[in-house]
Amino acid sequence: MLLEFNLNGKDVAIEAQGTETLLDVLRDKMYLTATKRGCENGECGSCTILIDGKPVNSCLFLSARVNGKKVVTLEGVGTPMKMHLIQKNFRECGALQCGFCGPGMILTALALLKKNPDPTEEEIREGISGNLCRCSGYIKIIEAIKKTAKDMKKDQCEPE
Repeated sequence: MLLEFNLNGKDVAIEAQGTETLLDVLRDKMYLTATKRGCENGECGSCTILIDGKPVNSCLFLSARVNGKKVVTLEGVGTPMKMHLIQKNFRECGALQCGFCGPGMILTALALLKKNPDPTEEEIREGISGNLCRCSGYIKIIEAIKKTAKDMKKDQCEPE
């Protein structure tokens, strides 16, 4: 079937089996590998992307459901040469170690900050609770999200 949707700000069309997960389409057909394949049952959050601004486990989302939607992967957030504020803060705070949880964690944090630009630590913890980190113990991740919220407030900008 033909899938037509907006991916990282650009309209795309691609042939895929409607029974394939969006994770498979993104990684194997569109070569967007920032979205990680983890548990493949919606428990770890490493495959989290944004669909119409909401975090979604792409390993559970059938590609047939993506038509007409707006999808954002980490590749649509920033580049190594022009990082988004949250990416800079994850780097500066040492929130990324092995990098496996990073894409899903960053996208989940962006959705949280869009919904709640000044979250408490408890709200951050709850907001990222669907994303597992194997390395950091979450302290530096929470610091990076807090710093991003503070920096956005200071600069009066919104997460994209």
